[in-house]
Amino acid sequence: MPNFTQRSKAIEIMDDFLLPRQEIDPVLSELEIINKKLGGFQVFFDAFKKLKLENGDTICDWGCGGGDGLKWLNRYFLQKNLNLNFIGIDATPAAVEFAEALNLSEENISFRCADVLKTDFKPQEFEVIISSLFTHHFEDEDWIKLIKKMNQSAKKVVIINDLHRHPVAYYAIGLLTQLFSKSPMVKHDSKLSVLRSFTKSEIKALLKQAGITNYSIKWMWAFRWQIIIYK
Repeated sequence: MPNFTQRSKAIEIMDDFLLPRQEIDPVLSELEIINKKLGGFQVFFDAFKKLKLENGDTICDWGCGGGDGLKWLNRYFLQKNLNLNFIGIDATPAAVEFAEALNLSEENISFRCADVLKTDFKPQEFEVIISSLFTHHFEDEDWIKLIKKMNQSAKKVVIINDLHRHPVAYYAIGLLTQLFSKSPMVKHDSKLSVLRSFTKSEIKALLKQAGITNYSIKWMWAFRWQIIIYK
């Protein structure tokens, strides 16, 4: 029986930065479909409705995976006649290669292979920092370090999109991936991602430890938290 009372410390398969393309490509393709079907991108679209950006601003996606989030955000902003720059950062070389291939025709989207916790960023280097289904990969101590670094490196705002740890989310994603996924990694990691994720009270406690006071937390479908840290 899964334990929903506290965050799991079990390791996801995807936490292996040395995964080869033949293993990670099908997973990243499926994750884009999951994000589209289960409202993953909507968390960002909703957040940006509340914010004012200008032409030339840079949005940096930490833990960008396959780069699908930046692709959809670029389309979203072009519809609003905003020309922005997008940078995706991921520690898995195979994911960065996949992301570059996915966004080959997008001149304003670029990618870097780097571990964000081990990389030195300039203060306020990016106007906006986002992350999607990324922060639950970190245990509490490193989560606090990560959020502090995000806050220091963003000029305008930090937007975090991550999961709500809840039995319904766990069993629903388990059923959906069992029925529709062809990837053993997706079937394994999707449920574990829920167990590694957060309750609202845990997020508030972690933000307090990180010294973050100016923020909002919003629950969104399907079992997503939208966390906006204002500067």
